[in-house]
Amino acid sequence: MIEVSGFWRDSALPFVEARRVGDGRQVCYAAHSHESFSLGVITGGRSTYLSGTSQVEVGAGTTVLMNPGVVHTCNPIAGQGWSYLMLFVDMPWLKALGFNLPAQTCSTSPALYSAVLQVFADLFDGNLDDREARLACFFNALPDYLQAATGKTQAHHPQLEAAAAFIRAHRTDPLTLQDICAASGLSRSYLIRAFAQRFGLTPHGYLLDQRVQYARAQLRTGRAIAEVALEAGFADQAHLQRAFKQHLAATPGHYRKA
Repeated sequence: MIEVSGFWRDSALPFVEARRVGDGRQVCYAAHSHESFSLGVITGGRSTYLSGTSQVEVGAGTTVLMNPGVVHTCNPIAGQGWSYLMLFVDMPWLKALGFNLPAQTCSTSPALYSAVLQVFADLFDGNLDDREARLACFFNALPDYLQAATGKTQAHHPQLEAAAAFIRAHRTDPLTLQDICAASGLSRSYLIRAFAQRFGLTPHGYLLDQRVQYARAQLRTGRAIAEVALEAGFADQAHLQRAFKQHLAATPGHYRKA
């Protein structure tokens, strides 16, 4: 029987996490982001991939790349079957390698696809004693598989960036829209409209996403779900359950026991 979805973690490699999805029709996401650098490969079928302002249809053989904080979704097309593997790597480990975040969000390079599949094979092989070195070798070589950056950058808006930074810094606090407006010096109406255009989520949606990310990090350590829910700013465990499932297509319990 095909496993719908499963997470992989190894205490010997605490900076990396993987996910295997065998039936993507049952694993659908709301718009969300990750604190880690994420990349994955579509191993079967097709889906719609939205990353920032870019939307493409991706199929088997495609590699997708997601930088930290970039809002994205990847969901099935009209019930069509699809499957994929995802890798989530902590930024401090990558920064220690001197890794620079790529501008490219997807690739159909067969060479990259094969290299990513080999990364997963190496990680899942607990008999290898050089898994970290192999992973480091892959990330050092990753730029060679990707297109050179075009130089096009998103317009910088200091007040919107300040609003997002304020939310991240206070994500576990009982924030109000008025608090965010005061911290960024923006009006309520402008903040709601411009924030969504810049980040792909409303300020409230961004706050919720940040709280889910915080809860995810805490659950990885094995902490109690109810305790994490309250600490992350959710009303109760049920509130966390709903948000976690919408953002990560998994329940907190399923994720925690991986």
